[in-house]
Amino acid sequence: MSQLFQELKRRNVFRVAIAYLALAWLIVQIADIVLGYTSAPAWVMQVLMLFLLMGFPLAVFFAWAFELTPEGIKREHEVDREKSITRETGRKLNRTITVVLVAAVAFLLADKFLLRGEAPSEAVGTDLSVAVLPFVAMSSGPDDEFFADGLTEEILNSLTRVPELLVTARTSAFHFKGKDIPIPEIAATLGVAHIVEGSVRRSGDQMRVTAQLIRAEDGFHLWSETYDHETSDAFGVQTDIAEKIANALDVVLDEDQLEQMRSFGMRDPEAFVAWQRGFDLYLRAHTGWSVTDRLREANEWLEKSLALHPENAAAYAIHSDLAAHILMEASAGQPISEEDLNKALADFTSDMDNAIKYAPDEVTGLSARFDKKIILGDWRGVTALLDEIARAQTCVWPSWDDVTSITYGYEQLFLDVALRKIECDPLNFSGWRAQVQGHAWLGDYQAAIAAGLRGLEVLPHNAIRHALVKTYIAANDIDAAEAIVDRGMLNEEMTFDLRVRLAAAEGDGDKARSLVAEMRETDWAEQMQGGMISMHSITGQRDEANRLAAEADARPLGHLILMVLPLDCQCGAPFDLEYTPNFARLLDDAGLPWPPKTLVDWPLMDDSTQQGEDIDE
Repeated sequence: MSQLFQELKRRNVFRVAIAYLALAWLIVQIADIVLGYTSAPAWVMQVLMLFLLMGFPLAVFFAWAFELTPEGIKREHEVDREKSITRETGRKLNRTITVVLVAAVAFLLADKFLLRGEAPSEAVGTDLSVAVLPFVAMSSGPDDEFFADGLTEEILNSLTRVPELLVTARTSAFHFKGKDIPIPEIAATLGVAHIVEGSVRRSGDQMRVTAQLIRAEDGFHLWSETYDHETSDAFGVQTDIAEKIANALDVVLDEDQLEQMRSFGMRDPEAFVAWQRGFDLYLRAHTGWSVTDRLREANEWLEKSLALHPENAAAYAIHSDLAAHILMEASAGQPISEEDLNKALADFTSDMDNAIKYAPDEVTGLSARFDKKIILGDWRGVTALLDEIARAQTCVWPSWDDVTSITYGYEQLFLDVALRKIECDPLNFSGWRAQVQGHAWLGDYQAAIAAGLRGLEVLPHNAIRHALVKTYIAANDIDAAEAIVDRGMLNEEMTFDLRVRLAAAEGDGDKARSLVAEMRETDWAEQMQGGMISMHSITGQRDEANRLAAEADARPLGHLILMVLPLDCQCGAPFDLEYTPNFARLLDDAGLPWPPKTLVDWPLMDDSTQQGEDIDE
């Protein structure tokens, strides 16, 4: 046995094995870092490790069977022992092992102090803004992408618990999912100083998560770390990542803030994935027609998630959208049984109550209360509630903040919220549209038009185009408004709507009323009940506008149709309030004046119907 050991030693088999293992380890570590920065699939690392593993016995075999000589590589038994240079070869291998080990130590130090970013505090800067980009799923299981998305969102949500940080909202951050865009360009688009990115690789019940915090201006990695954990420990990983990011940005967290971060989020991976599947379907549901059918599918996943993690306030809010759509369809006159209507009311109320109960912070709870009161027709105190939400200056706002504000004397509040929306969520169309509307209703058409043009550069969305055309009409720049409509980029409903407005603004009654008659015959006219009231009003067909408004007011929750019309119509009172006693009661409860303000002096309308205060240019 000792003779075999001596022979293995003489032939440098041990040295070759040590050198091979050290070099293979270094290659794997470097590859893991490199692949962590790319979207390479998991099999790349698996293949590399397989080749290195297969190479080990081959290296040992060659060290035993062959020998390096001055004439080249020869079989060991062909070498004269007197002329063997195995000692010299051994010394070379010792030097090779030393170099590899030094490189390994250097890599470990770099990984700890450079890649993981113990950066000097003065390098961090003072701009505490950050966007968390979607983590890349490096494995290809059916739920792996949703798991990676969920981990990303949980990190994002944990960071929002830190009041010193401005964290870009999910909508804007996920805009870059799967896109190969340089970090500085992403940061400039989102208006942030730092970017968080990473990857997730799952295998069975194990996962490897790599995360890094990057300073956008120079690409410097302020912090980076790799986590090898069981999938069930995703909650611990996301919390640690969020805390390390805050620390790297020199944000000092007190015990209360740490507790908030550590108590926020889901601890069940199955609930984690079901929530992401439901949210993905919810987003897809709003990209076309058949919204309610798609929302039902989304709600199936949301209910699975809530059964496992019932404290998710956001899931209840999203789940309520199906009931809200059913209620809005009923308010528009679409047929619905009393049983289905009552169920939708009960479901919406229950969902919103839970969204309020489990709200992670006060402002989120206030926003849920506001939306619940607006939908259910309990408007007492809503203006004070909206003012409190706006003054909080967070990245949370209600869905219906325009209904009781912009046309009733709260234009500046509405604009302030719009600007905050863009700061928090710059790639969400609603903020840009609201900024256009806010400036316009304050009489600053130049600023409104500039905001619309800038918004279209950032996000070419039809809702922004629609608001921009309406602003051009208000500014009496009919040519500019027509130019946008004539480009043919708007859908049929928006195009009809704007062509009626253009004809009405020019005082062409025959053309305007003819277009309205055509609209009534379209397949989508029933889904534009409120819009049809506006169209009849601005084209001088007041009696028909009043008739349609009275029909809406008599239906359950008919205010859902009527409440959006002052902003849509831009005409002051789009109908006479005596025809809508239920809606009149809501206005009285909220303390809102009637008629609301007027943005456009529509020539086909009777002056007596546009009694609202005109907007000064």
